[in-house]
Amino acid sequence: FCCGMDLKEAIPAMTAGDSLGYDDPTKRQFSDVFKPIIAAVNGQGIAGGLETLLHTDLRIAAEHARFGIPEVKRGLFAAGGGTRLPARIPLQMALELGLTGDPIGAQRAYDLGVVNRVVPAAELLSAARALAATIAANGPLAVRATKELMWGEIGESDTAAHGQWAARVFACDDAREGAIAFAE
Repeated sequence: FCCGMDLKEAIPAMTAGDSLGYDDPTKRQFSDVFKPIIAAVNGQGIAGGLETLLHTDLRIAAEHARFGIPEVKRGLFAAGGGTRLPARIPLQMALELGLTGDPIGAQRAYDLGVVNRVVPAAELLSAARALAATIAANGPLAVRATKELMWGEIGESDTAAHGQWAARVFACDDAREGAIAFAE
């Protein structure tokens, strides 16, 4: 999947005191992508790879996949989002991953809620496509509103945004047609 930054290439910038763009802990990758992002992990999600994975919406992993934030083993810390892991899994488990730097397997990642599903490698892409098709069958405006509001809940709640989305979604044709179809 991804093993993060090339540390050999980063050494000159680190030596010069550069924060490598990790100076804003609230910055979220893919924040300008309004369609759901489904990750299909067929390998390792290590360091920046796991942090990138944490910014996706849904995650499917092959049984052999491994995940970890080993930055402490290199005298670094998981600055690309790994330190926000306690917002998603129990604190003690996030601390174990972050403080030991040891990776976990796909099943353990599933048990912790880091990935949504674990499937045999041969079924990975078809499982991701099936999940995408299920989402694509829903109202696009409703999907976008749900994604943006749920990601917003990880940070601070924004009641104004919630109200704006409610006004847009409940007035759209998809919502009206969906309600009529359900009633019929």
